[in-house]
Amino acid sequence: MANVVLEFKASAGDSEPQNRPVLIVGQLSNLQQLSWAQVKGKLQPVVSKETWQSALSALNPNPTDSCPLYLSHATVAALPSRVSRHNSPSSAHFLTRLLRTSLPGGASRCILMVCERSEVFASACAISRAFPLFSRRSTSSRRADKKTVAVEFITVGQDNGPLDLTTLECLSNAADGIRLAARIVDTPCNEMNTDHFLEEIRAVGNELGITPVIIRGEELKQKGFGGIYGVGKAAEHPPALAVLSHTPEGATQTIAWVGKGIVYDTGGLSIKGKTTMPGMKRDCGGAAAILGAFKATVKQGFKDTLHAVFCLAENAVGPLATRPDDIHTLYSGKTVEINNTDAEGRLVLSDGVVYASKDLSADIILDMATLTGAQGISTGKYHAAVMTNCEQWEAACVRAGRSSGDLAHPLVYCPELHFSEFTSAVADMKNSVADRENAQSSCAGLFIGSHLGFDWSGVWVHVDIASPVHAGERATGFGVALLMALFGQASEDPMLNLVSPLGAADPPSGDQMERDCKRRRLV
Repeated sequence: MANVVLEFKASAGDSEPQNRPVLIVGQLSNLQQLSWAQVKGKLQPVVSKETWQSALSALNPNPTDSCPLYLSHATVAALPSRVSRHNSPSSAHFLTRLLRTSLPGGASRCILMVCERSEVFASACAISRAFPLFSRRSTSSRRADKKTVAVEFITVGQDNGPLDLTTLECLSNAADGIRLAARIVDTPCNEMNTDHFLEEIRAVGNELGITPVIIRGEELKQKGFGGIYGVGKAAEHPPALAVLSHTPEGATQTIAWVGKGIVYDTGGLSIKGKTTMPGMKRDCGGAAAILGAFKATVKQGFKDTLHAVFCLAENAVGPLATRPDDIHTLYSGKTVEINNTDAEGRLVLSDGVVYASKDLSADIILDMATLTGAQGISTGKYHAAVMTNCEQWEAACVRAGRSSGDLAHPLVYCPELHFSEFTSAVADMKNSVADRENAQSSCAGLFIGSHLGFDWSGVWVHVDIASPVHAGERATGFGVALLMALFGQASEDPMLNLVSPLGAADPPSGDQMERDCKRRRLV
């Protein structure tokens, strides 16, 4: 998969299956709306109209099903006919699985995706997840030849015309962002330390014409970033805070995305065990998603000021490592007694969100992180856990998850009941809870929010993606599609406008109308 080039096309053209294997996929009801004329150019002469109709009759998705049309060269596959209200109508997760199991092999292949226009974005993102870029298998390094997968959409239902070039460009950029994020997360720390991650940030900046701001090493300590510095000071490669800024003319609000970029998490002196440490290369998933989303979003045109803030560190063990009982002063000025060095993500993110508020004057701050193992218990392997100080944004995150395929579900937001878990006798707070059976994921998010202040007037959104960031041993690029959809109304791109939760928002009440207008701009 590492050498696969994805090409989104208005028409993939006609070709015999033995020359270019093809997978035709969609919900059964959508597949049944296809005319033979729409598919015959990719199936003839080896597949007849009768064979095609017989295959459709044989499909019985439960939840999915597939039927070969001609040897291993042509297949038709059906997605679930119905999904629950907490799933994406696109059946994005099932689509990715079907591609991995049903897409025929070959140097040049074709995917014919049949769906409604509202599901095009989520479907394209799901397709991209099936083709990860990172591999260090010796056989893959010897294969320099590129394989191409052409993706064509046939839309059914209302607004069922062909996709225009702008939409295809949006899908291509989203796919590139997802595969970039997945590649970074899949790459081990010996190839993706803080130095390498900064190179990735610079590369995106160069492509977009943006020079990143970087604060690193001892400068972090001097400027008061006690969270990032304290977590990363024991590592060979120093910690860093990096910022990419998109500042268009005419912007009316400032948005900041803050990503947790722990390139490896040993747990520090509160060290992880031999079964829980493998996979901790993925602890930079939040920062990777924000990098991929920033690249794709800016390429598609973004009308408001957008900052991507990366909190980069390696939580290593060494003579300089933070000890339990140490007290750090974070960028907020608040002091934190360390009672668990393995609760490090909240420390770096607290510095990041306060920087976004104080130095970048952000009106809306979203932090994204592989923050807690408890997230998988709270919302599972497929749904990110969302916490926010604004009810409208909570609902918007859920809707954006359904429209993008990056599913999300709310956590309890109740600081008056939960924040006492961090009570310290000698500092403003501890960094880990007293009772691990009391809403761990919610408490972890509240720790970050407390440094902004629970009375902060802006919008703060916390997204925990610890479990959805990977499926098995491969990264998913989770978060890119969610961010693009959630902030789609601020984009210049019609497809992102379509999947934005703004259109589905409930009309505000009189009390809500009196709130700060910045809370209502995007949702």
